Amino acid sequence: MKTIALRFADNFAPEKGTIAAHNAVINEYGYVWCGKLENAVSNKVMDEIMKCDNPQILLIHRGKTGRYWARLDKIQHEIPEKECIPEYYRDNASAFKTWFKVNSIVPAAKVV
Repeated sequence: MKTIALRFADNFAPEKGTIAAHNAVINEYGYVWCGKLENAVSNKVMDEIMKCDNPQILLIHRGKTGRYWARLDKIQHEIPEKECIPEYYRDNASAFKTWFKVNSIVPAAKVV
């Protein structure tokens, strides 16, 4: 299975936190768009991930122990519809280079 891991922080998230803000959009629309800053994910990697039976990315909470699997419907470079982007970073959508259409976010099992 191919996947990538992305780190996230709550620096700009609302008080309820990044994961809760994303889950609120999933609860309302059935999915949420998660953005990746800096370098764009290549088309080759995007295709490899989406060819998997269960495409997903691993979200790692920077500086904390939280790990989450984000189940994917799509990956793209174009800015998606803004109502399905969490409100706290909608106005900065142009800064994100890759977008992940996520239909669920679930805690990842801890590895011992």
